[in-house]
This record gives sequence, structure tokens and C-alpha cells, in this order.
Amino acid sequence: MRIDSETKIDITSDVCPMTFVRVKLALERMAPDAALIVRLNDGEPLRNVPRSARAEGYRVEELGPESSGGRVHFLRITRP
Repeated sequence: MRIDSETKIDITSDVCPMTFVRVKLALERMAPDAALIVRLNDGEPLRNVPRSARAEGYRVEELGPESSGGRVHFLRITRP
């Protein structure tokens, strides 16, 4: 049985391009197949962080609103 390692970060107080910089730094410190749960705002971070993560070769596995309000979202990224 495989146990996934999960780390959480909140980038809702950051602005682009620092949003992805913080995500990438966290991912680089993680073991392969570990998951990073990112809490991020709607708008530019929601558009750019998943796209940048895919472009860097990371797997974007989940993306969705944190609540019914839709302003804050969560993103699950796995390091290959």
C-alpha cells in the first residue's frame, strides 16, 4: 500500500508572479509522487499557477472552488 505525502500552502495573500514561485519552491523540496495542496485566489493565480505547473512537468490532479462562493480555490499538484 502506498501512502501519499501531502503538503499544504496558502498563496491567497501573494500576487503573480510570486504565486508560482512559492509553489515551485515547495514542489522542489518534495519527494517524487508527493502532493502539494495549494489554496489560491480566483483570477490571475487560478489561470497561471496550474498552467505554469503543467509547463514545468508537474501533474495537476485536482482543481476546484474551496466553497460555494468560488473566490478561493484549491489545487492539488503532484511531483512526478
